[in-house]
Amino acid sequence: MEQNRIINTARGLEEADFVIKNANIVNVLSEEIYKGDIAITDGIIVGIGEGYIGATEIDAKGAYVTPSFIDGHVHLESAMVLPKEFAKAVLPVGTTTVIIDPHEISNVFGLHGISFMHQASKDLPLDVYTMLPSCVPATPFETSGFDLNSYDLSLLIGRPWVLGIAEMMNYPGVLNLDKNVIAKLELAKNRDRKIDGHAPHLCGKDLCAYIASGVKSDHECTTPDEAKEKLRLGMYLMIREGTAAKDLDALIPVLKECNTRKCLFVTDDRHPSDLKEHINGMVKRAVASGVDPIKAVQCASLNTAEYFGLKNLGAVAPGYKADLLILPDLKTFEPSYVIKNGKVIVENKKLVAELDEIEIPSMRGSVNVKWIEENDFEIKSNTDIIKTIEVVPHKIVTKSVMSKAKLENGNLVSNTDTDTLKICVIERHRATGNIGKGFVKGFNLKSGAIASTVAHDSHNMIVIGTNDYDMYLAAVEIVKLQGGKVVVNNGEVISELPLPIAGLMSDQDFNYVLDKCTELNNAAHSIGCTLDDPFMTMGFLSLPVIPELKITDKGVFDTNKFDFVDIFKN
Repeated sequence: MEQNRIINTARGLEEADFVIKNANIVNVLSEEIYKGDIAITDGIIVGIGEGYIGATEIDAKGAYVTPSFIDGHVHLESAMVLPKEFAKAVLPVGTTTVIIDPHEISNVFGLHGISFMHQASKDLPLDVYTMLPSCVPATPFETSGFDLNSYDLSLLIGRPWVLGIAEMMNYPGVLNLDKNVIAKLELAKNRDRKIDGHAPHLCGKDLCAYIASGVKSDHECTTPDEAKEKLRLGMYLMIREGTAAKDLDALIPVLKECNTRKCLFVTDDRHPSDLKEHINGMVKRAVASGVDPIKAVQCASLNTAEYFGLKNLGAVAPGYKADLLILPDLKTFEPSYVIKNGKVIVENKKLVAELDEIEIPSMRGSVNVKWIEENDFEIKSNTDIIKTIEVVPHKIVTKSVMSKAKLENGNLVSNTDTDTLKICVIERHRATGNIGKGFVKGFNLKSGAIASTVAHDSHNMIVIGTNDYDMYLAAVEIVKLQGGKVVVNNGEVISELPLPIAGLMSDQDFNYVLDKCTELNNAAHSIGCTLDDPFMTMGFLSLPVIPELKITDKGVFDTNKFDFVDIFKN
């Protein structure tokens, strides 16, 4: 019997499958570091001590052994690759478990999208758990491909790979007792499942009500004061470091001054180029900023496992799953070995485990737009002073400002002198013909246009340009690709990345996507763009739950007023 073998191996009566000898064990349970051997059998840590013998042995020679890392909240689709390619990127840097929110693909394909992500993640040496999207669509102020209600979610809530309900962005719906929102909360609570939060700037009695409703975490804190209030009220603090939203540095004081046992590290949305480091990079930066190394490792492992109820995961102790890292030091956090289920899968940054071929479920095309003409981009006006979205570098929040565009024959067009560029969101799920039109500052394009079907959260087509013709050509090229990202200049497509899976993900390998993303950014920079990652920034301009001014396929939206605005009025 397996149990008998585990007990006998733990007592030293039988040979272990695998022993790590002479390790400095980072114990996140007792918060200490001490020397010892680690015996592993049947993928489980069975013993800590001396004198264990294994069929396979590694002499750690004093290197540090920690639990491997867990990403507590990630939209895997944001990497624009399939789960297998994502795994190839993050396993070598020590992430062996992720909790995904397939919110992006759900806005395109509904329940089919959630099932697709699960099927595409099976049999990987990366554990992929799912939180069911709570807000599809995020608001009624945009058009998504599907609308998921509590009944839809009830069909999946009991699956063993589902841990709960993902970020409840509609906190006004919670506070105002929206029936559909309350039904989703009750669904999770009745099944004893977690409910993640998403509540930027919520405080005081409204925050108390939000937490009392069953929401137990938040990843939208950007200041220590906001984070401390949420910790005091019992929330788990998900400290986020994504590509567009970077909060780790701002929240370092919390990790140094507060009890960190309810703090965990998440990436939320990361571009392929930011997967060269993953959770390990957050641990490294935290430690470099003065956070205790053991506490930083806790935030990357045990705390996350405990919050999500992943029993026997996240620590180096008997009975825990043998998901481990061997680290040369507690400064760089670059693992020399990554061990998953008691087997070495990465050695010296090289993936040595063979990843089985996964049959990817078929998906229909997802770009379904009403016929587009160049004049669809026109904005008739008798004034050139308009309310404009101003981007904030490295943030997903924006500002509302008045700016000067240009008038040409009664048509309002981009003004490159004032960096006031036309932006359009074209509905691409139901062929409604909806086109939201506005202006944006911060991209500094001097010619051409950029376009993408990665546009949070409903992922309609978003286009920014200096002239209507190039914007039109960019949109047409996106339709031909059936989703993707393009750069157009002077009537010519100069760079493109096809994303045929839901308009969000490539069917090619990680390096292909990484190279294409670099090419796209370089192309955007060649036509004047000054943002580091213009496509990532552009992708959040249509998210009407993040302050201050955004744009959807239905128009320009002010999150402070929680309503559409007339861009011609101050």
